[in-house]
Amino acid sequence: MSTTSVTAGAQLEEAEIVLRARRGEGAAWEMVVHLHQEAVFRYAYLMLGDSAEAEDVAQETFVRAFRAFHRFDASRPLRPWLVQIARNLARNRWRSLMRSLRAQERWKDELRMETARGRSEAVDNAHLAAAELRKAVRSMRDQDRQVIYLRFFLSLSVEETGMVLALPVGTVKSRLSRALGRLREQVRAHHPALHQVLEE
Repeated sequence: MSTTSVTAGAQLEEAEIVLRARRGEGAAWEMVVHLHQEAVFRYAYLMLGDSAEAEDVAQETFVRAFRAFHRFDASRPLRPWLVQIARNLARNRWRSLMRSLRAQERWKDELRMETARGRSEAVDNAHLAAAELRKAVRSMRDQDRQVIYLRFFLSLSVEETGMVLALPVGTVKSRLSRALGRLREQVRAHHPALHQVLEE
């Protein structure tokens, strides 16, 4: 079976779940939440760097989605629409709370604790590299962060990324290419340890 037919089948199944949820079937709405809550939470966490704040954004996302469900086009994939709601909520919260410095400090504390527990060198290096990469991406401008988070941290397709950002596919591709170029330059210039790990 081709990837296209599998995707089309999944889309038909999701459309049926959406229609059932609109009719007021609680089990169908629970299925919507179950299928997408992890992606919504992960995206909110990437944006805010705080698990409690991300949980609040995820919950509010589904509350707003439930209220606006009658306006959702069931022929389109649901996840980009939900992530778009989460994106707007997280950006508003980010502007008002300015959590970036506190989040980075928590990451440093977590890494120190993991090292103190005596994890293997390979695992420590992987965690350090992942944290360093998150730090590098977080320091980029918002436009670059958004496209990298959606495409690589959430594994959305180029088309789905375009839906979240309300951009055509061609624009997403060019924006992603430029963002990755800037990320490579930043890693080489400011994160030499990470650059060495990535080159290995």
